[in-house]
Amino acid sequence: MNPPRKAVALISGGLDSMLAAKVMLEQGIHVEGINFFTGFCVEGHTHAIRRQDRAKPKRNNALWVAEQLGIRLHIVDVIEPYKEVVINPKHGYGQNLNPCLDCKGFMVGQARTWMQENGFDFIITGEVIGQRPMSQRKQTMPIIARESGAFDRLLRPLCAKLLPATLPEREGWVDRERLYDFNGRSRKPQMALAESFGFTEWAQPAGGCCFLTDPNYSHKLADLWQARGSKEYELDDIMLLKVGRHLRPRPNFKLIVAREDGENNFLTGYRRQFAHLEPISHGGPLTLVDGVLDEADLELAARIVGRYSQGREAPAVTVRYTPLGAQPREITVAPLPVEQLPAHWHL
Repeated sequence: MNPPRKAVALISGGLDSMLAAKVMLEQGIHVEGINFFTGFCVEGHTHAIRRQDRAKPKRNNALWVAEQLGIRLHIVDVIEPYKEVVINPKHGYGQNLNPCLDCKGFMVGQARTWMQENGFDFIITGEVIGQRPMSQRKQTMPIIARESGAFDRLLRPLCAKLLPATLPEREGWVDRERLYDFNGRSRKPQMALAESFGFTEWAQPAGGCCFLTDPNYSHKLADLWQARGSKEYELDDIMLLKVGRHLRPRPNFKLIVAREDGENNFLTGYRRQFAHLEPISHGGPLTLVDGVLDEADLELAARIVGRYSQGREAPAVTVRYTPLGAQPREITVAPLPVEQLPAHWHL
């Protein structure tokens, strides 16, 4: 008896990828999952920091899905090679800074390399035609297969009947009749299939956790690039965009103001990398300074920190300023009145 064919499944942690893998398992295919760590999808990160989010699951949904399926999951760090996708997407950005088509091609290409290195036969994804306006259209499906180098070893079990037969189908490794023809944005067919498999829980939102699709996050990332005059970034940069209030009162500096104790504790870990301010006469937030302050900037920054402290109604607040690599100093200022805090300063 021949050993089962082996497929590597792109596991995002969402419902579709879970179902695609399950459909293959039902056909006797040996499935292992692969999940790529880009830095832009850090599930449980803000949930673990902020008090209001602490009731949300603090789990890696890709690992959780693999556990539900009973398969091995390989997590691969692609932070460095993924930068080219974010900075110079061949097919451009979506509505925000999401390079969805380039991203999907990159992920499948990485899976193809892993497949070849590990003796697997084909790749499966949870893509559904019409579900994503940029990357999951019938016209873009062949682009992903071609540019990734996967060609007809890329199988999309949830919409395979709407696409030409792939190598696994033609060779009889997979029964095409037991695949699906899901189409469009409705989640009802997937939910019904999940229930038929006995799944009672899946990640919400079902489509994954990419911060680049979030308009607020994308606005902050665009501001970071503009301020630096370069699209380069490091992991710390993209992590910090998820935490705190971000204000740019002047072109030459930005403030990252903690909103609560959890964020205060998190930002404390960056004290050695950033100049920072904190009120000492009243309770209040730790604030990181991204940029260089002159004396006028320092007074304004301290007044903003005073505004967010417990001394916001006091006539004066004393703030400790610690420049990067220098001794701290204290400055006493009048907290900035709310009417002098323009909305456009908030990123």
